[in-house]
Amino acid sequence: MDYVSALLPPAVMAVLFIGVIRVIVKTQGGANKTKEDAAVDAALARVEGAQPPTKADA
Repeated sequence: MDYVSALLPPAVMAVLFIGVIRVIVKTQGGANKTKEDAAVDAALARVEGAQPPTKADA
């Protein structure tokens, strides 16, 4: 029975890892894509607006 207790943690971690990967793959694209793209664009606009102008911009 020692082999069962030795194999159980890696097996559980493998199942959880596969589940996380499936969730990541499923949430890419689709209806969420436009929402995520809009959030990224808004964040980039805030960062670019907060930066002082450089000598190349003046």
